[in-house]
Amino acid sequence: MIRQEIGDGIAVLTIASPPVNALGGDLRAALDRAVSGAIADPAVQAVVIAAEGRVFVGGADISEFGKPARPPVLPDVLARLEASPKPVVAAIHGAALGGGLELALACHARVVGPAAKLGLPEIRLGLIPGAGGTQRLPRLIGAAAAFAMMLDGEPVEAEAALRLGLADVFEPDVLEPGSLVAAARALARRLADAGSPPRIRDRSERMDEAARAAFEARAAEALERSGRLPNVAALVDAVRAGFEHPFDEALAIERARFLALVDDPRSRALRYAFFAERETARVPGLDKDTPRRPIREAAVIGAGTMGAGIALCFANAGIPVTVIETGEAALARGLERMRATYAASVARGSLPQAEMDERLARIDGRVGLEHAGEADIVVEAAFEDMGVKTAIFSGLDRIAKRGAVLATNTSYLDVDRIAAATGRPQDVLGLHFFSPANVMRLVEVVRAERTGLDALATANDLARRLGKLPVTVGVSFGFVGNRMLARRSAAAERLLLEGALPHEIDAAVTGFGFRMGPFAMADLAGLDIGWRTRKATGATAPIADALCEMGRLGQKTGRGFYRYPEGTRRGSRDPEVEALIAAQSERRGVARRNVAPEEIVARLMLPMVNEGARILEEGIAARPGDVDTIWLNGYNWPAWRGGPMHWADGLGLARVAADLDAFAAATGDETLRPAPLLARLTREDGRFADLAAR
Repeated sequence: MIRQEIGDGIAVLTIASPPVNALGGDLRAALDRAVSGAIADPAVQAVVIAAEGRVFVGGADISEFGKPARPPVLPDVLARLEASPKPVVAAIHGAALGGGLELALACHARVVGPAAKLGLPEIRLGLIPGAGGTQRLPRLIGAAAAFAMMLDGEPVEAEAALRLGLADVFEPDVLEPGSLVAAARALARRLADAGSPPRIRDRSERMDEAARAAFEARAAEALERSGRLPNVAALVDAVRAGFEHPFDEALAIERARFLALVDDPRSRALRYAFFAERETARVPGLDKDTPRRPIREAAVIGAGTMGAGIALCFANAGIPVTVIETGEAALARGLERMRATYAASVARGSLPQAEMDERLARIDGRVGLEHAGEADIVVEAAFEDMGVKTAIFSGLDRIAKRGAVLATNTSYLDVDRIAAATGRPQDVLGLHFFSPANVMRLVEVVRAERTGLDALATANDLARRLGKLPVTVGVSFGFVGNRMLARRSAAAERLLLEGALPHEIDAAVTGFGFRMGPFAMADLAGLDIGWRTRKATGATAPIADALCEMGRLGQKTGRGFYRYPEGTRRGSRDPEVEALIAAQSERRGVARRNVAPEEIVARLMLPMVNEGARILEEGIAARPGDVDTIWLNGYNWPAWRGGPMHWADGLGLARVAADLDAFAAATGDETLRPAPLLARLTREDGRFADLAAR
């Protein structure tokens, strides 16, 4: 696991446990022995730690989490390394992440090559650095910058690491690990000649009052935004400890917070979500050898809010895009909407003016479907009406070039029917972007019955190229996310009729962890969106439909479920709405009652879980983690609850099934009975997670 070479007084210890050189128990022990041996060897004046493969050290061995610690633990290994009287230099040629960067920080200097990436991504696993990262990094680059880096979890490139002070030497022309070792040897020799090696723990110049004030400002922002995430609060505590306690005491506080998170169910949910998201890339039937189609130019049909947002995604990714409308006025409005979006980013300082000009230059506006003829992919973002969409696809069948991917952005409609309007169903699929499309990360990639594997692979790759998270789903009304949302919406309407008021339901949902409740969200999006869908499908929502008929369409009209006086964004209770709800209850002979927040949560969330079970049984989603990933990234499900299917596993499926049976009996709605898959798992004392393991 550790190769050792000694020459000219320098011991080079090469970590050889590819592909990621994870710091599992055996590797920690081997590294500890090798470093201790080099320190004890009188022929050695300095040490270089390098690694083979494409990665320096990818982090800890996550499979050890939740198990009894295998000595030596990483903090102890790093403490002995840091205390070495002989200088230790890290030669970082690839990714040094998590424990890998903590290893490098315990060294006395760091040399990086052009492919190096340095980061502490533990926050994404529901954790914080647990081997000194929260203490050494602030002392090296400043607490505010270190906190931001740990809170974001994104690694920094080699040049940025040098600017931050995270690296001591950057060798831009060194491409091979062996050549980087030569530079590290030279630095180790200079440090050995200089005397006692410098230790990050002894640095205090970046830990003054000004540094603390800068950190506290960022910490306050983070807690306000994400204070319910246990790892965010723990990260704040750990970094703050570096200002308030001696180094070793602060390390102990960091370790205690880390170990508490390992066992925290909220943290486990965040780790589950991380790995569930990674699993979405495994699409049944696709592999790296599946052919991909080249995407050099795109076309978007429709310049409304969604079409404009999708066009921005292409422009942002460097792909020329033609935006197509039926008339000049609609086209002009769409182009101005895109320009205004970029201008707002420039005004905020998040986008340089030159970059705005480059992106706008990639967008061409045209009137007439014939302008889609040269596109490698066409995304239809027209009105949510089957007749409109099939007419467009029939036209594209004549106009689009052979091999072009034809995608619909429909939120609900049958992609198989849309594909049948063409003579090339193998080219047709769904790309369901979420609004605003240029901001929201999720895309449901809808695999129709006859979608070609190459088209499906191309769509998934394209979504990632656009900076999106693709999750492949099957054809079903509403696919996965909106199909489950319809269950929650129906339950919310029923609760209104039974006695709960909009603000009470929204308060219960935000108390559960959502940022917004269903009625505040509906007002924000516009009540007319759901109204149009219900009218097209014959569905009804008595309260919401009545509000729409009154012209109460949400924030854009100043009235919806709530009142928004003088353009305010925060709604207030409206007696007119509450009287309407009471009248609807009376008309239906429903005796209103108080509904507790706990019942509200169960009545809203469990029918969604039940629908998720049906979706899995039908094969609309490949695995429970795909369902959870969609809800985490598209519908604001609280990340620390891991998604609806993971949350249901935590409740226990027997309890879920019993509650659903009780809801069905109380309401007379037999669709609330446990889905067959849920019933089977309950009988077998199983979990949804068991499905992913097969």
